[in-house]
Amino acid sequence: MTQFILASFRLHGLLMAAGARLTHSVGLTSARWQVLSAVARSSEPKPVAWVARDMGLARQSVQRVVDDLEAAGLLSFEPNPRHKRATLMVITVQGQRAFEAMTGLQVPWINGLAEGTKVREIETALHVVQGLCQQLQENAPSAE
Repeated sequence: MTQFILASFRLHGLLMAAGARLTHSVGLTSARWQVLSAVARSSEPKPVAWVARDMGLARQSVQRVVDDLEAAGLLSFEPNPRHKRATLMVITVQGQRAFEAMTGLQVPWINGLAEGTKVREIETALHVVQGLCQQLQENAPSAE
């Protein structure tokens, strides 16, 4: 399991570097693409804290990226009927165009990356990663 986790760290670094190269032509960063994608793929508008939780990240780090996306005109906010201060993120027309441009670049890239890998292998890897995520969420070590 330790080797799996170490390989996951390496994979994360390589994915972030590849994402930076891929997003550069659209004027995004990997972090902005991830957050924009989370908002674009969501079935409903969500507050920053919910998106951060879904991504497994701290709300403050996602908030910094959201602020950048708002300043770039890619996201906007609307009132949240359930909470006065936790506004809901909404993708703008410009944000939707950037998301679609990134999807156009990402799909052929990901298809090439998956070439030679069986669907069953991907499903098994996904199952393992999702199980580890659940374990970590439920049994996070204390900071003591």
